[in-house]
Amino acid sequence: MALIPHLKSLGQDVDAVLARDPAARSRLEVVFLYPGFHAVLWHRVASRLWRSGWRFLARLVATWSRFVTGIEIHPGAKIGRGFFIDHGHGVVIGETTEIGDNVTLYQGVTLGGTSLHQGKRHPTLGNDVIVGAGAKVLGPIMLGDGVRVGSNAVVTKDVASGTVVVGIPAKPVAQKRATADFIAYGTPGDGDPAGAALRGLMEQVELLRARVEELERHRPPADLASEKDSSSEEQARRIDR
Repeated sequence: MALIPHLKSLGQDVDAVLARDPAARSRLEVVFLYPGFHAVLWHRVASRLWRSGWRFLARLVATWSRFVTGIEIHPGAKIGRGFFIDHGHGVVIGETTEIGDNVTLYQGVTLGGTSLHQGKRHPTLGNDVIVGAGAKVLGPIMLGDGVRVGSNAVVTKDVASGTVVVGIPAKPVAQKRATADFIAYGTPGDGDPAGAALRGLMEQVELLRARVEELERHRPPADLASEKDSSSEEQARRIDR
């Protein structure tokens, strides 16, 4: 049994780092100094052990990788080519997670489960997906190709291909994006939907206030006189009492 991952696959992982991290200056630097690459390398070894029936040894390799890199990847997870974990500390990838090609995760990302049954309980990510720092993608849901998940978002429902989602719970803010575009941290640039909604409400309040002031200015004099008469009658009743 060949435990060492195919060199072509490892080369694609290195190239992914060079393409998406401007701080990476050489392949040598990536191979020796990037914990995200180390975690992927150890995972590919652990995954081969896991699928060959050496489950305890696979978990041992995964535990060693977590101790060294601060990144926890279950050996049962399926990960495609060109996978990049940037910075990486605190990343957790569950057992039944499936990840396509050219996917990027940032620090603090959780691809977790929401149930205790033994079947599929973790997310599936398509190709070219970016998950921003601190985001949580939970349950056996599907993120289509080219999805961008904003930092600290919590995703619990399927996301269509080419969609940008942000917030808690995550909601779409843009669709039909070019899947080839790389956006650091999954930041969509379309703003916070909650903030946009608040700004919209404030604009409506200002419009209503302006409308009320306009109505007050054009109010018929008879209405004002009626108000004065009513006020005088009320004062007279108070005096009689």
